[in-house]
Amino acid sequence: MPQSVIRTCNDTVKGNNTEMRMTSTGHCEGVQSIPAQDAQSDQPLQKNFSLVSLAGIGLVVGNVWPALAGSLAASIFNGGPPGAIYEFLTVSLCYFSVGAVIAELSSSLPSSAGVHLWASVLAGPKYGRLVGYFAGYWNCLAWIIAAASVSSIASNLCVEIYAYLHPTYQIERWHTLVGYLLLNWLACALVTMANKVVPRLNIVGLVVLLIGGLTTIVVCAAMMDTDSGPTKNSSVWTDWEADIGYPDGFVFVAGMLNGAFAMGTPDATVHLAEEIPFPELNVPKAIAAQYILGFLSAFAYLIAVLYSIRDYSAILTASFPIAEIYSQATRRSDIGTTALLIIMLMSTILCTISLHVTFGRTLWTLARVNATPFAKTLGKVSASRHMPVAATVTGTVVVSLIGVIYLFSTSAFNSFVASFILLSSSSYIAAAVPYLLQRWNGKFVPGPFFIRGALGYAVHIFACAYMVVWFVIYCFPYSLPTDAESMNYTSLIWGGTTALTGLWWLLDARRTCEWPMRIESC
Repeated sequence: MPQSVIRTCNDTVKGNNTEMRMTSTGHCEGVQSIPAQDAQSDQPLQKNFSLVSLAGIGLVVGNVWPALAGSLAASIFNGGPPGAIYEFLTVSLCYFSVGAVIAELSSSLPSSAGVHLWASVLAGPKYGRLVGYFAGYWNCLAWIIAAASVSSIASNLCVEIYAYLHPTYQIERWHTLVGYLLLNWLACALVTMANKVVPRLNIVGLVVLLIGGLTTIVVCAAMMDTDSGPTKNSSVWTDWEADIGYPDGFVFVAGMLNGAFAMGTPDATVHLAEEIPFPELNVPKAIAAQYILGFLSAFAYLIAVLYSIRDYSAILTASFPIAEIYSQATRRSDIGTTALLIIMLMSTILCTISLHVTFGRTLWTLARVNATPFAKTLGKVSASRHMPVAATVTGTVVVSLIGVIYLFSTSAFNSFVASFILLSSSSYIAAAVPYLLQRWNGKFVPGPFFIRGALGYAVHIFACAYMVVWFVIYCFPYSLPTDAESMNYTSLIWGGTTALTGLWWLLDARRTCEWPMRIESC
């Protein structure tokens, strides 16, 4: 195993052909970012990614406008078209601040471990191991659940497109499950067997996402009904309508959840920090590109689609809302509707592939420090494939098992899917709150990207406040009154996964778990 290079606080050192930045905690420990001693650093990943391909994976994983399209009916249910617009704008502002915090951390401590590394360093020597352990698991589970969610959307799209073109076709749950499993294992095969192709595929995904979004916007705008003028403006921008049992103010803040699923992936590019040159510069740039392009394309898409809708009641009662939306937008053209659905399907399939890259890396970074069962196997980088094959395959098995739940209970499956925001937010909170405290004490050494002064503190405090407060809000029932079938079980899923993670800590990880860096006294 290569020897670690440890210097005094606030040094920059070089080792294993990688520049490593040293930062300090409140107890003045030197912290090595990457590569890690005792963390499989003798199995380096190839630097296959460029800035464009890294930004591509951020945009493709974020998949903002297709994700927004998939939840558009729910958004309309929470306030009508104005609710969809203003809730998306508000949650986007919140995630821009979260993204800025993630970008600062990735600039100072670039590593594929991401929040796992940051939380363990910034929480200090007393609590760092435990906080980092939970942050890493929450983040890994969030990305696995994200893959399950997007795979189910892609599979449903395939089945629903066929059903749209064949009205007598009867959809069964197992039809969707077969498509779900097939897509997942094809994505796993591609990611593990053609690792060098993945960066190019993400560039293709970037092109498909942007051109596909632009095409959809142009089609919707070109076929828009222009005769209703002022009436349409009013229905899109001002006619608030919600009947879910909550006051309007709470409907608004709870409805932000729909936009959060579209915007809530700020660390998508972080987990490839060890596969790109100069990650302290390129990862923050990729995050910025992901959020700016993702927001602009999604907002333009949202406006174009909302102006194209003629009958909102038909959408709220449709079994396949997005098909009904596109059917209205294209004036009941089967060819036009199918073409727009296929564009969305292509983006979603490419997103599924990119998610397999992401959750494979997050599981691997946990395993390489002995935080998981079978750590020696899961923490290994394939010598021939130059990527963590075992971790990616294991994650795909877990995604497949989650999919089997859909066969027996769509409510239970949807609860797993909805817990993505709680799990990912928990992981970000575990890193962002200690970071704020270290920053306040003046003991954090920033990287090239850093928002200085009062603006930096304002952004950071706003990001932490949003994640903490909305963590609670997103646990409320979706509507009132509620029952066992319509209840929001995301808090139960979060609690159950956290309890199982804590159990493994007590049984094994607290004795064997190491870290993606070393902390030693100065």
